[in-house]
Amino acid sequence: MEWIEVSVVTHSESVEAISELLTNLGSQGVSIEDPADFYQLSQEQLEWLKVNQKQLFSTDDVIIKAYFTDEEYSQDMLSKIKAKIHELKDFGLQLGKEEVHVGKVGQQDWAEAWKSYYFPVRVTRNLTVVPSWLDYTPEQANELLIFLDPGLAFGTGTHPTTQLSLAALEQYVRGGERMLDVGTGSGVLSIAAKLLGVGEITAYDIDEMATRISKENIRLNPSISDITVKENNLLVGVREEADLIVANILAEILMQMPTDAYNNLKEGGHLILSGIIDTKFEDVKALYEDAGFIFKQSMRMKEWNCIIFTKVGEED
Repeated sequence: MEWIEVSVVTHSESVEAISELLTNLGSQGVSIEDPADFYQLSQEQLEWLKVNQKQLFSTDDVIIKAYFTDEEYSQDMLSKIKAKIHELKDFGLQLGKEEVHVGKVGQQDWAEAWKSYYFPVRVTRNLTVVPSWLDYTPEQANELLIFLDPGLAFGTGTHPTTQLSLAALEQYVRGGERMLDVGTGSGVLSIAAKLLGVGEITAYDIDEMATRISKENIRLNPSISDITVKENNLLVGVREEADLIVANILAEILMQMPTDAYNNLKEGGHLILSGIIDTKFEDVKALYEDAGFIFKQSMRMKEWNCIIFTKVGEED
């Protein structure tokens, strides 16, 4: 059996958005070739790659490869993919070269080759994301392992927006909190929050495939429990008081939920918002302050921002 391989050459800003839209169009797997991932590695991780014969990149372009069956790849698919990628400009994302190439690969090539693009990555001080098919021994006693199957990419831990969210969770989790994860995608933030000590979690995503993937990833982490995954549009109709709310979504989507977030956050609780490009930072901050939130701090990585708010009633 042959697979249709669609390669998109783009900018790092658009990686997660393009990966998600390719999956929503029916892709059976997505791999990401991002040279920035390698610049962040420790010497130990680089040695790990050499041992496992990992090929390093010599280009600054990010390449996203998606795989479709003949049945899923219709005649108008290429035009549809290009149109949907171009629409991302409306969200203020850089698209880079915006090139799309189509080819064919054999069953064995597709089944194994994409796995070579994933390896264990230490994404914060204590958290390491490990592809589910790899054996990995923690390098330090306090290292917490998040096992993921990133074949269907909805956030694998390496993108700046996810890293910022994870760093914020490390900073604000005290243990035993009730948390809402909005736009859960791969479930990586819910899994990390449980490892850090959060109590009950409800994870929401509007996409049925995302909720299915997050459930599969949660099952890959046998020590994890008390995570409920539901299909829902942001926090519309949700009435669950939470100590902590986290949302890693594009700024335009975050700007749709300040009131719902405020109504679901307990006094003294924290709201962590990530996925905010530089040009949208002030707009998001102002909108949530208008809704009653108190700005606590922000963190930045490349052109991405994470904002942490609290609700009136915090004593510190």
